[in-house]
Amino acid sequence: MAIELVPLPLPASADASKFTDFGREVRGVDPGSLSPELFEQVKDALYKHDALLFRDVKLTPEQQYALTKAFDPESESYGHGNNKTESTQKSILHPDLKTIPRVPQVQLIGNGTVYNHEGLAEAMLKHPSHTTFHKTRVTPEDEAKGITRFYRWHIDAALYDLSPPKVTTLYGIHIPKGSHQICRYDDGTGDELEVPLGTTAFVSGKTMFDILPKELKSLAVRSKVRYAPHPYVWMAPAHAMPTGLGIESEGLELPLSELPHWEEERRKILPVVWKNPVTGNLHFQVHPCGAGELIVDPLPAGATREGALYPDGAHITELKEVRGLLYKMQRPAIAPKFVYPHDWRENDLVLFHNRGVLHSVVGAFTKEQVRAFHQCNLAASDDPTGPTEEEIKAYA
Repeated sequence: MAIELVPLPLPASADASKFTDFGREVRGVDPGSLSPELFEQVKDALYKHDALLFRDVKLTPEQQYALTKAFDPESESYGHGNNKTESTQKSILHPDLKTIPRVPQVQLIGNGTVYNHEGLAEAMLKHPSHTTFHKTRVTPEDEAKGITRFYRWHIDAALYDLSPPKVTTLYGIHIPKGSHQICRYDDGTGDELEVPLGTTAFVSGKTMFDILPKELKSLAVRSKVRYAPHPYVWMAPAHAMPTGLGIESEGLELPLSELPHWEEERRKILPVVWKNPVTGNLHFQVHPCGAGELIVDPLPAGATREGALYPDGAHITELKEVRGLLYKMQRPAIAPKFVYPHDWRENDLVLFHNRGVLHSVVGAFTKEQVRAFHQCNLAASDDPTGPTEEEIKAYA
C-alpha cells in the first residue's frame, strides 16, 4: 500500500515555482498506528517535502511521542530536555510550554486557560507575542485592526549540549476561529503578508540557500555558528528585530557570567548549511537569535578569490557583525512569496523537518480565545551534517 500525497494549498502570495517540492498532505493513513512499511514511506516523504499534513487526526500523547521518536529511535528526551524550560525561570521559553505529566516529551502550548487536560488540572497558556519580545511593536490601534508580526523565526533546538531535533510534530486540538490578520515586516521594505489567525509560518532552508548569490553561498558552505551557552536565558533581556529574524544589537544579552552553570565544551558549534539525509539537498539552518560567533574556513585550494568574503577565513565574535551577515543571508527567504502560512483546523497534525525549515509563531489572541496544541520534538542522537568537501569546492 502506498500513501497518497497531495500538494498543500498555497496562498495567493506564494511563488508556486518555489513550492514544487515543499509540503504535502498525507491521505488515507492513520499517523498514530503506522505499519513499519507505511512509516518508511512517511519518513521518506517528510525529508523530500519538509512538511507533512494529516487532517482529522485523533492522537494520544503516547502516540505522538512514539511517532516522533520513530524518526530517531535513539532519541529520548524533549528537544530542550525534559521539564527544563519550566524549571529555568529566566528562559524566554518558560511561559510558552507546559509539560504533559505522563509523557514529558510532549508539551502543551497555546493560549488561554485549559482545564483537566491530560493530567493537568489547570494550565494557563500564553501565545507568544511580538509585543513582549521585539524592540518596537505594532501600535494598539493597528493591532485592533488585525496588524501583527512574526514572533521569532527559529529552529526547534536547545542549541546547548543537546543536538537539534530531526522532526517536530504539532497537533492542533482546539483552534479558535477568527479573521485573517496582516503580518507586517516593518523593516522599511513595505513587505506584508495576509495570514490566518494564529498561523505557523514556514520557510524552506533549501530555498534560503538556493536563492543566495554566489559570494554568500560560498560564505555559507564555509561557515559554522557557535551558539551562546543557554541561549534562551542569554537572549531573554534582549529585543528582537521587527521581522522576528534575529536580535537587535543593543548589548542587552545576559552576561555569560550570570547564566546558569555552563561549560565551553558543551556549547554547540553547528554548520550554517545542513545536508538533507534523503535528498542530499543543502538547507540554510541557523537560529539567528541564539548565534554568538561565526567561524569561517578559508577558501579551498584553487578557488577564485575575486568577490569572495573572508577568503582567508575568519573567527567573527562581534555580535553586530555576526547578526548582520546572518540577516543578509536569511532575510531574502522570508519575503512573502517564500512563506507558507499554515491555516490550522482542529485535529490537524503537522510534521516538519526541523533540520530543513525555519518556522515562526504569528499573530495575537485575546485571553478569551482558547487554543491548545501538543508539540513534540526530541533531542537528536547526532548533530546535523554539513556540506561535503566536494560541495564546498563547488560553491566556494
